[in-house]
Amino acid sequence: MQKKIFLFTFVFLAALSLSGCVFKSNTPATYKVDLEVWGVFDDSDAYTELFNEYKKINPYVRSITYRKLPVETYKEDLLDALASGKGPDIFMIRNSWAPSFQDKIVAAPEEMIGEKKFRDSFVDVASDDFIGEDKKVYGVPLSVDSLALYYNKDLFNAAGIAKPPATWEEVASASSQLSQIDSFGNLNQSGIALGTGKNINRSTDVLSALFFQKESGISSDRSQFRITDQGSIEAFNFYTQFSRIDSGVYSWNPRLHYSVDAFYEGTLGMMINYSWQYPALKQKNAKLNIGVAPMPQFSGTQPENYANYWGFAVAKNKTIENQGTTKSALTSDQQKALHTHESWQLLRFLAFPHPEKMMTLVNGLSGNSKDFPLAFDPTAKYLEKTKKPAARRDLIEEQKNDSILAPFASGNLIAKNWKQKDPEAVETILAEMIESVNSGKQGNIDALRTAENRLKLLK
Repeated sequence: MQKKIFLFTFVFLAALSLSGCVFKSNTPATYKVDLEVWGVFDDSDAYTELFNEYKKINPYVRSITYRKLPVETYKEDLLDALASGKGPDIFMIRNSWAPSFQDKIVAAPEEMIGEKKFRDSFVDVASDDFIGEDKKVYGVPLSVDSLALYYNKDLFNAAGIAKPPATWEEVASASSQLSQIDSFGNLNQSGIALGTGKNINRSTDVLSALFFQKESGISSDRSQFRITDQGSIEAFNFYTQFSRIDSGVYSWNPRLHYSVDAFYEGTLGMMINYSWQYPALKQKNAKLNIGVAPMPQFSGTQPENYANYWGFAVAKNKTIENQGTTKSALTSDQQKALHTHESWQLLRFLAFPHPEKMMTLVNGLSGNSKDFPLAFDPTAKYLEKTKKPAARRDLIEEQKNDSILAPFASGNLIAKNWKQKDPEAVETILAEMIESVNSGKQGNIDALRTAENRLKLLK
């Protein structure tokens, strides 16, 4: 009997150790941690109600501080802070940054957030981006954004076009009806902003979506940089034809206004972009009659889209100052383990579904758990506040009835990303590839070959 009791006790303590709990027989089972969260775009009021609710139910979290940083310098500021150990506990990363941040973030405890729970809760692209080769979860999104078709309803009505195009073939036809070219060859009104690089917002994302739709090399193996295959050539040819004056679908050139500006000025019929552009456009021109439709697809092909979004990750090597306990009570490693534990508990609260409006919280020292009732769904509250498309599958169903968010939310179900060692460098290479064709320096195949060779050199 004594042997059985000893064996049970040993297994229980081992389970606590593996779960990330910093159990120690001579330490107190109470503690308080202060958590710091860094992000971009969102103001603090997007999280105030959520954090206040969480502090009500979690007795182990004393404070949660949110800091918004400028996106222009965010990555540099974040890397510097993480390198010094003085960065945040939780921070936003772009989905395409995930591979390069693997050594800077800590995975979620598997008993708290496992692979199956993540895949069941979120769209596939989030699983592809934030589940590592070791099957552990390294980040979690509150929202995912994918591409959709913006169109000017007034220009469509004037041209006699009753509904937005669903296929790229229909896009080309509608663009020809909308484009107005004077006797000198000037585009006074453009059908769609496609074909160039620098004066089209997120041009390289649009091109990546076409690569996926045409099953290019990056579609079949998203860890490789193969864009000289037949699918890539067809996608690139389709994209660049809209900037060729002799193509029959000419609608855009490098001399025109920036695509977003042309759209809100009312001289552009269609553009491909993300959901966050909608409030920005309305702010610039409240009278603009905007329609949003799903991302066009090629006839007879599997529907595909491209995702560009942000998720939250937990810092691996944050320096922790003593918080709420005597210095002799907890070691530095135990303090770090508690911050990791509480950071992931906060992210589980924020991002995951909570059946029956209950959440189980676990004491990071003792391993004891307790259920707490929730006043609301934190993710739903966040999406309602920010007007963003959902990452969670159950909330996508709810957004399908939203006239603005529906195309983006549904698009998230078919969205993909490809592994990029240096996303900023990738964008530069693809944009310069497009520009080399626009300027006449290279033909399409040579431009693709040059870009592929440059992509392969990235480390």
